[in-house]
Amino acid sequence: MKYICSIDINLSLDKTVELWEDESNFKEWQDGFKSIEHISGAPNSKGAKSKIILEEKRKIELLETIISYDLPNEKVALYEHIHMTNIQTTRFKEIQKNKTQYTSEVEYIKFNGFMIKLMGKLFPNKFKAQSQKWMNQFKEFAEKMDN
Repeated sequence: MKYICSIDINLSLDKTVELWEDESNFKEWQDGFKSIEHISGAPNSKGAKSKIILEEKRKIELLETIISYDLPNEKVALYEHIHMTNIQTTRFKEIQKNKTQYTSEVEYIKFNGFMIKLMGKLFPNKFKAQSQKWMNQFKEFAEKMDN
């Protein structure tokens, strides 16, 4: 399953990327974000690994492995969870002086377990909706920070 989400943010490219990269901001726009812990490698570099904890209805633990990191052009990362594995490509592009396009391309490459496979088949839009929700929340946060 693969999808792309995109949103335009009324902020300069540099400021948008700076806010997005700052891990202390994650809790402001990712529902349930609890922590990120660097496990190995230099942060924001190829091969770096981090453990990400999210907790809303239940605790979710993800292992992030950076495949490539060249922001604002592109960040590609592998996310592994007990129930699924996906690759996410994030891009930022200046579309006007103070307007940035934020794009996220997500490809789920593995589902583990009957229920999650069924969810992926029957409700693929739920996965995309969650990604778009976080992007919308990031836009709201970023534009508020500029005021």
